[in-house]
Amino acid sequence: MSRALDPPHGRQVFTRTYTPTPADIDETGHVNNVVYLRWAQEMAIAHWDSRATDEARGAWAWVVLRHEVDYRRQLLLGETATARTWVAEVADGPRFDRFVRIDGPDGAMCAQARTVWCLVDVERRRPRRVPEWMVELFT
Repeated sequence: MSRALDPPHGRQVFTRTYTPTPADIDETGHVNNVVYLRWAQEMAIAHWDSRATDEARGAWAWVVLRHEVDYRRQLLLGETATARTWVAEVADGPRFDRFVRIDGPDGAMCAQARTVWCLVDVERRRPRRVPEWMVELFT
């Protein structure tokens, strides 16, 4: 990824804010790269939990296949970041791409991620094709 990610027009976007704690700050005085990755994963889980029914959450799980992260601007202790996430327009079999953008209080991008998640049938513990109703749930 080299260009800044923005959700396509009309796409459903899930938003949350994060304020780093002292434990999130590394020896250079800003949020550690691993923290951005943790926030990206938390965003994906919270987005799923906000949209899926109890029945769906019991039947389906998501596992990460890949994270690709760009770091652009440092985020400092005391600053609040706004994180936004959205999914791809279509799934690829059991795979579903998710995008996360984390902006600082000035609106400048701190980090962005493209993550690839795989849908798993909890009972069978096997990957399953993402059903159309699930794509529609997020788009």
